[in-house]
Amino acid sequence: MGRYTKEDIIRMVEEEGVEFIRLQFTDMFGQLKNVAITSSQLDKALSNKCMFDGSSIDGFVRIEESDMYLIPDYETFEVFPWRPQQGKVARVICDIYRPNQEPFEGDPRYILRRAIEDAAKDGYTFNVGPECEFFLFHTDDDGQPTTISHERAGYFDLGPIDLGENTRRDMVLSLEDMGFEIEASHHEVAPAQHEIDFKYEEAMHAADNIMTFKLTVKTIAKRHGMYATFMPKPKYGIAGSGMHINMSLFKDGKNIFENQSDELGLSKEAYYFIGGLIKHIKGMTAITNPLVNSYKRLVPGFEAPNHIAWSSVNRSPLIRIPASRGASTRVELRCPDPAANPYLCLAVCLEAGLDGIRNKIEPPAPVNENVYEMSDEELERRGIEYLPENLLLAVRELEKDEFIKGVLGSHISQKYITAKKTEWMEYREQVTKWEVDEYLYKY
Repeated sequence: MGRYTKEDIIRMVEEEGVEFIRLQFTDMFGQLKNVAITSSQLDKALSNKCMFDGSSIDGFVRIEESDMYLIPDYETFEVFPWRPQQGKVARVICDIYRPNQEPFEGDPRYILRRAIEDAAKDGYTFNVGPECEFFLFHTDDDGQPTTISHERAGYFDLGPIDLGENTRRDMVLSLEDMGFEIEASHHEVAPAQHEIDFKYEEAMHAADNIMTFKLTVKTIAKRHGMYATFMPKPKYGIAGSGMHINMSLFKDGKNIFENQSDELGLSKEAYYFIGGLIKHIKGMTAITNPLVNSYKRLVPGFEAPNHIAWSSVNRSPLIRIPASRGASTRVELRCPDPAANPYLCLAVCLEAGLDGIRNKIEPPAPVNENVYEMSDEELERRGIEYLPENLLLAVRELEKDEFIKGVLGSHISQKYITAKKTEWMEYREQVTKWEVDEYLYKY
């Protein structure tokens, strides 16, 4: 994605026949929002004069301080490739500022930018390659999403067994039209489950890309009469969807996680980065796995991690070191799911890793056996702990981790914790079909 000036964007809008521009931003919960303007309002918007009411967005501000300004990031300008030739639609991602020209502390993009600037103090650039999984389901006669799929395809299967193959191909082509470099796309383990991986980017680009990816996937699915969901665990008895985060730190153009003389090919910074992640992972989990439903993906039996361990040789732990070394050396965190707010998720990952490096936090010994097959006694003997088992426990861990709350800032951490406790209480009050089926006739 190139660097554009204000004049470049105005010219492209004119040349491409763009009629509407979406000024996009992301709320605290990772939901994409936008203010749509016509091309006649573009100059005003690009001059940072577009306002919206922040009090109408969850987790933003009270009514008495509601005026917010959208400040477009020119680099993120894109024309949507799936719109008609006439009356095209474009978007530009915005930062949110208060009327006094200060960045709004509740803007997730600001939280990530602050973490990136913190890393830059030590000369580091944070690169991220996400692996986003999703399900493609049928819609009902009213166009509403279902969890129904007639396909029976499995990992890496091809059409015609994979009914979503044409849809996925369209998604890849649309993403490439928007500047993505797609490295792989394939059917995942569960029926109707897919994964599209795109090339690693600097962290802010990567977070923006995740938001654009979700919008594109949902839009193209709808055009094929299907529904794409990033819900972590939409169906009982099959694997859920993850969003593995591959991370590396670069300094002076070199991957500082690489050390060819080390037995595992890792530098001391890589070990300390892992140590920082392990130290803070319990406090981070409410961010990386933000829904009640997220914790149903993390139960044993479906490859998603639920133990706090790392390894360079097997795929079961929380943190994995993929086989490629040299310039491709990276740390893969496997617990995040695609419901996570990517800006907040990458911010806490980066800062936890930096805390490890700055304080030389040694990670525990790697776990090279299948951690799922270990007895409770063995886990305890080796000091291997579990991730929080539900959203409430995760929120309590976040409340205890002053460092992670500091990364998020007091505005987001307070509002996020309050909102997630409310979500848990609403869930706790529900009476599910399982409970009725299990207990009604017995008691």
